Amino acid sequence: MTLKKFIAPQLITLLLLSAIWLAGADSIIISGSNDRDNLHKYMQVQRRVIDNYFGETNLENLHKKSIVGMVSAMEDSTLTLEGTPIDTTFADLDISNLRDSYNRFEEAYLYISNNYPDKDMDELTESAIREMLGTLDPHSVYIEPDDSDRIQESFDGKFQGIGIQFNIIQDTITVISPISGGPSDQLGIMSGDRIIGIGDSSAVGFTNEDVMRSLRGEKGTEVDVEILRPNRNKPINYTIVRDDIPITTIDTSYMLDETTGYIKINRFAATTHDEFLSAVNKLENEGMEKMVLDLRNNPGGYLSQAIAISEEFFPRGTRLVSTESRHSRFNSKVDSRRDGTLKDMPVITLVNQGSASASEIVSGAIQDHDRGLIVGRRTFGKGLVQQQYELIDDSNIRVTISRYLTPSGRLIQKPFDNGSEDYAYEIYHRTTDASVDANQFKEDVPDSLRYTTRSGRTVLGGGGIVPDYVVQEDTTVSGEVFNFMLANRVEFDFVRDYLDEKGTEFRDRWEDDFEDFRYNFEWSSEDKAKLLSMMKENGMVFENSLDEPKIEEDTLYISEEKYEELLWINLGRMKAELARQVWGSEKFYPITNDLFNETLTQAMKLWDEVDKITSGYASSNPR
Repeated sequence: MTLKKFIAPQLITLLLLSAIWLAGADSIIISGSNDRDNLHKYMQVQRRVIDNYFGETNLENLHKKSIVGMVSAMEDSTLTLEGTPIDTTFADLDISNLRDSYNRFEEAYLYISNNYPDKDMDELTESAIREMLGTLDPHSVYIEPDDSDRIQESFDGKFQGIGIQFNIIQDTITVISPISGGPSDQLGIMSGDRIIGIGDSSAVGFTNEDVMRSLRGEKGTEVDVEILRPNRNKPINYTIVRDDIPITTIDTSYMLDETTGYIKINRFAATTHDEFLSAVNKLENEGMEKMVLDLRNNPGGYLSQAIAISEEFFPRGTRLVSTESRHSRFNSKVDSRRDGTLKDMPVITLVNQGSASASEIVSGAIQDHDRGLIVGRRTFGKGLVQQQYELIDDSNIRVTISRYLTPSGRLIQKPFDNGSEDYAYEIYHRTTDASVDANQFKEDVPDSLRYTTRSGRTVLGGGGIVPDYVVQEDTTVSGEVFNFMLANRVEFDFVRDYLDEKGTEFRDRWEDDFEDFRYNFEWSSEDKAKLLSMMKENGMVFENSLDEPKIEEDTLYISEEKYEELLWINLGRMKAELARQVWGSEKFYPITNDLFNETLTQAMKLWDEVDKITSGYASSNPR
């Protein structure tokens, strides 16, 4: 072989390797087909956080947490850490810019990829991102590609399933809120319930994708879930029949009396303002001169929709909300651009611990301007605004870009320093006495978080909105007998059978006059006897030695006397379910409000107080 023939191929190889090195293509050693995308995705997340997060960020801490997330997801106790790129002691770590962070993460990524080829690097990267975002606030989160479309559906589209908004907290599926009118809502599943079993399997440790795959499904199919409810020692088992999930955001609108309209909004989605105006127009044609706006258990949604609805209650030029961030482009002051259609209408707004975010923007503006009364219980306390950013693989991150302030300048965001679990369950750690909770909160709030309304009333920041009038939560429909009936779908099955047997007769008598049904329909002795039979068939046992009912495993033990005492509650819920199955979900609420809504009952006695608070409003200048 000639020297030329020997050197030529070696020279070509050397030149090729040199070109690769000069081009920075050292990632040629990466093993998996998604590795380049994973590294790009990591860089995208850090850049979005650094460029957009509303507060100060520490790049070195973000990086450290990402490595912790990746290592913990490996679930391998035999890992060699010391002296490797995944060493969590981070000796001599020096990260001063995004490039340093990326290079360090790439070293750790390649170390795992090359030494542990059985590991799913996509999952490890997602775990790194989740842990990194966890250093920010509870609302800055990672959203898997499939979840992005599903989340959007809850605001824009139509889907089928069990109808809950949920989050995974400490490996447990936690119900944020049941979607109003959906299957879970109809069964009595509540905010704060923890789903610990689906079908025959434990649901602890499920990912978002696992939850969607298990709980979504075609209309009419069933899924068994096991739920652990706060303040209950034993789980509750439900069989949920999947159905179309309502996409409207106005649960109901109707006249409470000859002059008072009632509108209940379950969330703020793309169509909420249009739905609201349609409801207002209908009620004004029916004689509405004052309004009860029900925002209880409304978790929020689109900021723009909250602003649009707030605008309807104020004259042009009224401050509605402002936002603050360390990035000036996210700072804003939003004033009403026109005279609202309801600017002179007396209003009472109902809120509770499930009212959050956009709900608090609307109620905060009404309270700060002395525009009406806020009635109910202290709200959730979410004053942060998020923006969603798409990543290279169609996943997304939601990053908090600013905090919002009510017109008086108060931030109603509650603390989140103790982690996401304490933050999410804070509302269940509040005392059950709503007045005591409000008074304790008032006593603990520092002077720096005390503000004044237009007329000089004191309002508070730092932990939700404290109502002007606090009303205790109505616990009538949270007892053992009621929950047993819902968990076993007794009221649903009873009404279905009732309509099968007596539907024609019932419709001939009542269908053309809902108001007549609302005030005059009563269940017969025969109906009550059948209900008792169905309750027993589902596991209710009379035990006359008991003072209070109790549930053991799947059996409800109760005395006959106590059953008769509480019977009206179940009969009332059955009447509401009958209204839902005959007239639709909108007619469910007038019945339940008539029977079980103590907050609304108390609010209707406060119109004179509304007049007092708003007496100087029309003559004062907008803030």
